[in-house]
Amino acid sequence: MSDFFQNGTVTTFHNITDRPVEELEAELCRFGQKKPLGLILPSLYSELEGPALKHIVKELTQVPYLNQIVIGLDQANAEQFAHAKRYFADLGDKARIVWNDGPRMQAITERLRAEELAPKERGKGSNVWNCFGFLLASEKAQVVALHDCDVLTYDRGLLARLLYPVAHPTFNFVFSKGYYPRYAEGKLNGRVSRLLVTPLLRALKGVVGQDELLSYLDSFRYPLAGEFAMDFQCLKELRIPSDWGLEIGVLSEVRQNYSTRRVCQVDIADVYDHKHQTVSFEDKQAGLSRMSQDIAKSLFRKLAVRGHAFSQSTLRTLRARYYRTALDQLESYAFDAEMNGLRVDLHAEEKVIELFAENILSAGDDFMASPGEIPFMPNWNRVISAEPGILAEIHAAVEADNAD
Repeated sequence: MSDFFQNGTVTTFHNITDRPVEELEAELCRFGQKKPLGLILPSLYSELEGPALKHIVKELTQVPYLNQIVIGLDQANAEQFAHAKRYFADLGDKARIVWNDGPRMQAITERLRAEELAPKERGKGSNVWNCFGFLLASEKAQVVALHDCDVLTYDRGLLARLLYPVAHPTFNFVFSKGYYPRYAEGKLNGRVSRLLVTPLLRALKGVVGQDELLSYLDSFRYPLAGEFAMDFQCLKELRIPSDWGLEIGVLSEVRQNYSTRRVCQVDIADVYDHKHQTVSFEDKQAGLSRMSQDIAKSLFRKLAVRGHAFSQSTLRTLRARYYRTALDQLESYAFDAEMNGLRVDLHAEEKVIELFAENILSAGDDFMASPGEIPFMPNWNRVISAEPGILAEIHAAVEADNAD
């Protein structure tokens, strides 16, 4: 069952029948015969030491339809990379690790960076960008999913539902975004989406006026979900940010390149829990505080491209409107939580809203102080045009690392 709305919003697939995962996987096996399916796992080495990834790997060993699994590994030395190869060995020959800190990948990255063709900052965005390059080089997947490695409640049905709309041969979707309820241990989670993104989008509508991009972003039930799937062509065209604005940046780029009729969101899990970031009231460059600024700047950049002007008075008005909108929505969340037997600490959440309101102003100041900033990594079409042999080099480097 799905909902389709006009006026800039996207098709929504609900998980309402508890269809057995084996049925979905059987269909994906058939779909994969014409459009091979792949998966990206962006990971820090530290996640190999946690409980979530071990269970994810165990689940993935039971998935029958994947033709390729690419693990992007960050913050790993040579000894840790050797351990990672043993750790992921159960995934078999279809799995490859992109060792981003290894000398081969570092040499390629530094050369591209010298030509302003590579990420300037390290992070999840640059990890995903490198994985995109290897996927394009290996040409083993035409539809690719991505999900995080810290999902404590992971089951393989999440991946099947995420891939299904893009893999289906008679659907016309090029991009699907996962969504799910955010609660665990008797409390409501998803603070950045609830307390920042949704009220900020609605406040922006009131300050800069109605805009198709704002309506489109607001139509996603969980815009910061780290799970999405796309087809091969979409992957080549995306310009993605390297900071915490990754998810908003990806959604905005997809809207720039494609009609909303080719974009959908999918209910992929009944319950979802992962590693939680600290708020970081003291250090504005860490935790949810840093994340909130990056997300706000990402939105300001996208709206500027669409012709909206920002000034100090605009930002002050936006801050005030955001603050009121967030507080009003917080009351609704408290009612919803109470009805479902969940806890919400209203005092703690109001303190987070106050921090986010300050950070919206800070993000606006940074945005206006750096008008020439280019926050997006180049898409792979541009890199290939400038360096025609780069994909072969990346493929050789990754294969050599995995063979050593």
